[in-house]
Amino acid sequence: MLTLSHVLKALAPTAQYKIQQDFEIACGCVDSRCINEKGLFVALKGENADGHQFVDQAFANGAVLALVDHAIKSKYPVVDLNQASFELPAKAPFSLQTPDALTALQTLARYWRQQHNLVVIGITGSVGKSSTKDFTASVLGSQMKTLKNQGNMNNEIGLPLTLLSLNDEHKVAVLEMGFYVAGEIRLLCDIAQPQVGIVTNIGTVHAERAGSIESIALGKAELVESLPASPNGLAILNFDDPFVKAMAGLTHARVFYYGLDPEADLWADEVESRGLDGIRCRMHYQDESLYVTAPLIGRHSVYTMLRAAAVALNLGMDWGSIFEAFKDNRVQLRIVTVRTESGAVLIDDTYNASPDSTMAALNLLDDLAGRKVAVLGDMLELGRYEEAGHNKVGMRASEVADEIVLVGTRSLMTRDAAIENGFPADMVHWFTDHRGATVYLRETLKSGDIALIKGSHSMHMEKIVSALEDVN
Repeated sequence: MLTLSHVLKALAPTAQYKIQQDFEIACGCVDSRCINEKGLFVALKGENADGHQFVDQAFANGAVLALVDHAIKSKYPVVDLNQASFELPAKAPFSLQTPDALTALQTLARYWRQQHNLVVIGITGSVGKSSTKDFTASVLGSQMKTLKNQGNMNNEIGLPLTLLSLNDEHKVAVLEMGFYVAGEIRLLCDIAQPQVGIVTNIGTVHAERAGSIESIALGKAELVESLPASPNGLAILNFDDPFVKAMAGLTHARVFYYGLDPEADLWADEVESRGLDGIRCRMHYQDESLYVTAPLIGRHSVYTMLRAAAVALNLGMDWGSIFEAFKDNRVQLRIVTVRTESGAVLIDDTYNASPDSTMAALNLLDDLAGRKVAVLGDMLELGRYEEAGHNKVGMRASEVADEIVLVGTRSLMTRDAAIENGFPADMVHWFTDHRGATVYLRETLKSGDIALIKGSHSMHMEKIVSALEDVN
């Protein structure tokens, strides 16, 4: 477990000091309200608050150590690590002052990862990162102690915090890596030092900030560029995505392709959706062809299965163990189903929304039986792909749904595309925000209806689900 002595070796490697009492550090956190016992609090300046104001609160809630980057008013000692020598308090809690708290966190995480002999798997892509992370971690976790980042802790803060939870029992770490701007994934790789990199696909998510789909591809490629050379490094690439396939020329690692194309190293066919009960497919690897099922929802989830299988096979798991792990229902899916008081079924896919993920959700809706209602919110941060993305979704919704409910000003483009594609105008209902949509759906949804709720947290689409869900 991480201790004070480890922290000092990482952050003050040449300083002179004497530890009066070493102590364990259970985890790291940047929110003083959520700190755990024996936690490390990292005081960061945010848009709305400065963590330095909450150091004492963090200590009161159980933290034993804090990282700060300037002098603070505190009833607890503050040790300046910028000095060539310093004295440490006799006991915790206390703060360590560094030139920059975030850099200190990243430096500590890099040091702590280097102390552990394990396989680190980095995952990036436009769609499917989190499901791949969760499913892969579940499959590997059936055979070996596996660490993964929780929720959306996939950035320059969340990933280092995750690594601080490493211990000697961990054999694998499965880490999702997010991307907004060039250099971000390279930084994460410098900290985590992955030997295995998985790229899911390249789409228009965050194009508003990245600039173009080509820029997005270059940013995601930083993962495979950072991998060790073969045989130590392994790049697991989507053969069906031309942007991802081309990344083979950017890495010195061994390349392993997956996809639906028979030319891939691991490929699948006979993909069968079983609606909300999961999917079935036939996988092909070397001279073997085997049928496999998983509780993942939607035909697009075959890629999630392929990625997890690719990692597991390359880490030495046999097919029997992999298939048993596939059947495990412990994986917390992003897409969940709830029932309304009227008896309608809601498909809750409200974590995020991009053209690719929305198309996949609409394809799932197409597989289900019942009167189908597509409830779609604005897709954000698409940049110059905004109109094309909303038009594409509108056309597909018109082919799949019996009724379309839209939320947000951008979804007017979705409406127009659906109507232009022949969908009845009186079956498209548009609302400025989630509240209006909630009222309408409460009045109109009935038993036998299947309603897909797709959108991001920014559009508050999840509030539609919570308002309509039957809690009895």
